[in-house]
Amino acid sequence: MQKAQEIINLIRTVYNEPKEFIPLHAPVFVGNEKKYLNECIDSTFVSSVGKFVDQFEEMMRNYTGAKYAIATMNGTSALHLALEIAGAKTGDLVITQSLSFVATSNAISYTGAQPYYIDVDLDTLGMSDKALEQFLENVELVDGTPIHKDSGKRVAACVPMHTFGFPCNIQRIVDLCNEFNIPVVEDAAESLGSTIDGKHTGTFGTFGTYSFNGNKTITSGGGGIIVTNDEALAKRAKHLSTQAKVPHKWEYDHDEVGYNYRCPNINAALACAQLEKLDEFLKNKAETAQIYAKHFDTISDVRFFEYSGEESVANNWLNVLLFDSEKDKLDFLEESNGSGVMTRPIWKLNHKLKSFSECEHDDLKNSLYLEKHLINIPSSVRL
Repeated sequence: MQKAQEIINLIRTVYNEPKEFIPLHAPVFVGNEKKYLNECIDSTFVSSVGKFVDQFEEMMRNYTGAKYAIATMNGTSALHLALEIAGAKTGDLVITQSLSFVATSNAISYTGAQPYYIDVDLDTLGMSDKALEQFLENVELVDGTPIHKDSGKRVAACVPMHTFGFPCNIQRIVDLCNEFNIPVVEDAAESLGSTIDGKHTGTFGTFGTYSFNGNKTITSGGGGIIVTNDEALAKRAKHLSTQAKVPHKWEYDHDEVGYNYRCPNINAALACAQLEKLDEFLKNKAETAQIYAKHFDTISDVRFFEYSGEESVANNWLNVLLFDSEKDKLDFLEESNGSGVMTRPIWKLNHKLKSFSECEHDDLKNSLYLEKHLINIPSSVRL
């Protein structure tokens, strides 16, 4: 397919890689990673206690503007813990989007609650505030508790996700949820470095959670973090993440069921070095997106997704193409991956997965469209 080859050639030009494999998003280690890792190893504090854990949390507070940050072992554990502290329980509903990585739905299910999927917007690719408003028409407050009229279930939380790092209409989502006493837990796993009017994604809701998996803008190998502006919630998150251990110099007393969710010091060491390079990486990735946007203007039947949120800045974690036809999309996936250029379709919509096939949802019109037409193309920091 001539068009596919044209796109493949463009990607190889952007990454100055004429023959070798080009990954979708590879980590880049060009700072103090080895220095900090060696320091961590030499200290022997490689597990969940050590100076880099504290430093990681401080750096994230300073970067995001959140008052509190609690480092965890990964983004999924951060989301699960935030949801549990927000009050999600067995028999509850949690509003979220079907267009998301399965970790979002898994974290909800860990609490015993069930996802209720609503649609996304085509201009942000994240949760639609209009779809949320429509859902809330079927919710009533009973003695201050939000109850879904059709099912009779309590609505415990709302989890919007900033898809591919593009900020959703989060302030409107938070405002709508506040009217119904529904806490918002932002899944900001993909959006570190994305802002709205200067305010960082993940800091609008009750909680925000981030991932530092190997394919994210910056990585700690594994690792996640919870941010919040509520001191009491922050203390509870830290307590539960350390097996609910009551602080004492030598005794082991645990006052409730907790989790082994604390981030190891060795991962935090890597995260600190990566955070030092984050602004440099974001500038590089913005330039990559601009290069793509310019060249895709000349290619027919495929559109490069350009985020244009008002007063918003996206981190350009993963760049997006939208093909006119599903066949063209599938043909390109076959040809690009067969040529050593890694591309991928959007995740299988969560409501189509066996584990969540019985969950309720709205018509998901936009989500279904994007599933048919969207792919991600290589978006690593260019060395």
